[in-house]
Amino acid sequence: MDFTVFALSSSTFLSSPLRPKTHLNLNLNLNKRAAQLPFRVRVSFPQCDPSLPPAVQTFWQWLRDEGVVSSKTIVKPALVPEGMGLVAHRDIARNEVVLEVPKRLWINPDAVSASDIGNVCSGLKPWVSVALFLLREKSRDDSNWRLYLDILPQTTNSTVFWSEEELDELQGTQLLSTTMGVKEYVQSEFQKVEEEIILPNKQLFPSPITLDDFFWAFGILRSRAFSRLRGQSLVLIPLADFINHSSRVTTEDHAWEIKGAAGLFSWDYLFSIRSPLSVKAGEQVFIQYDINKSNAELALDYGFIESKADRNAFTLTLQISESDPFYEDKLDIAESNGMGETAFFDIFLDCSLPAQMIPYLRLVAIGGTDAFLLESIFRNSIWGFLDLPVSRANEELICRVIRDACKSALSAYPTTIEEDEKLKESELNPRLEIAVGIRAGEKKVLQHIDGIFKERELELDTLEYYQERRLKDLGLSGELGDIIFWEPK
Repeated sequence: MDFTVFALSSSTFLSSPLRPKTHLNLNLNLNKRAAQLPFRVRVSFPQCDPSLPPAVQTFWQWLRDEGVVSSKTIVKPALVPEGMGLVAHRDIARNEVVLEVPKRLWINPDAVSASDIGNVCSGLKPWVSVALFLLREKSRDDSNWRLYLDILPQTTNSTVFWSEEELDELQGTQLLSTTMGVKEYVQSEFQKVEEEIILPNKQLFPSPITLDDFFWAFGILRSRAFSRLRGQSLVLIPLADFINHSSRVTTEDHAWEIKGAAGLFSWDYLFSIRSPLSVKAGEQVFIQYDINKSNAELALDYGFIESKADRNAFTLTLQISESDPFYEDKLDIAESNGMGETAFFDIFLDCSLPAQMIPYLRLVAIGGTDAFLLESIFRNSIWGFLDLPVSRANEELICRVIRDACKSALSAYPTTIEEDEKLKESELNPRLEIAVGIRAGEKKVLQHIDGIFKERELELDTLEYYQERRLKDLGLSGELGDIIFWEPK
């Protein structure tokens, strides 16, 4: 989710900002007519479906009371295949404003700072402070966000909420290790904040907060918080988080933070969302959550995956070994080119390899007679050399290492791609569907990587290596690659 515009905009609550003189003239005209004719105004609000849960209907009424929902509101909540969503009250044009929510209703680090727990939370990570704020507000009957908190889900299909049995279906996947790492991180943060903030300040946190509670808050923020707004690291925005994701939306340019009317007589920053697609009345409004995330990231953050092939990814981790006799030289070269001792490369199905991956691989593999390239005389130019094959031995080594790594990773999965594809034909529960999709996707990417380096192996005899290029540059090699010997007369 991103923003591209900071500008004054007409609000959904007032059709345009009224200048004082215009406002005065309007009142005078109304007063004249009031003496002659009865004056009535009929305001029609989009009605909430009476079949929706009472908590959602009460939440909708709260939004009307707060001025978020007005006669100009063009969406309303509805039950959709994803759970809850927003559907069009009338036809919506592409890029038309769908809703605007004033900053006073946002839940973000600013809201924490302005609250009773602001002082004790000032040194915490933003997400931790907002998580504590959420939990404290959830325990208070008089919270300003009570009606919003009441409609938040108790869990999602994010893998951090899966049982051990469900996680077993992710055996062999990178998503499993990532999920376990995230769970350990959240548990560590909870233990620290419990010891340093919650227990020493029982007057501020009278209701007990458990690890499960903390995971709930983490899951809510991970799945519903917007980010990348101006000055916002994360922010929950009531109603805006009803909008679901669709792969049909191919842009993230739908969210703006603007300054505008937040009521009849007030101005505020507004979170504004425009529909990236044209929508017919009764259809659901969609946005794109994050166009660059892999299926594993979508499963971890939101609890769903896409069927698009290029959402499947596998991360290769490459490292310069400390036992390498040229460790210091290689590390210096890597750091001089914006990399480090360890490098992570996300490889997506049917996509080309990341640009820096092959040069880094060649650097890590340099040794033997190629080691002269690591000398200081080449320090400023070696990265350019690494864009092209160094030597047959070097190229052969990187092919063998990567292909062996792919085969090893593939052997760790308890099922084959064919077995996973067969399972997809069955009616699976949402979490098993995610697990099977992730397993199959990762294996396809590993086969894709193996195929790239298998083809490279077959081309080894046809490639031009550094020594040959150098001889050509010096005019010591013929067109067919044969070395030209110069004999003095």
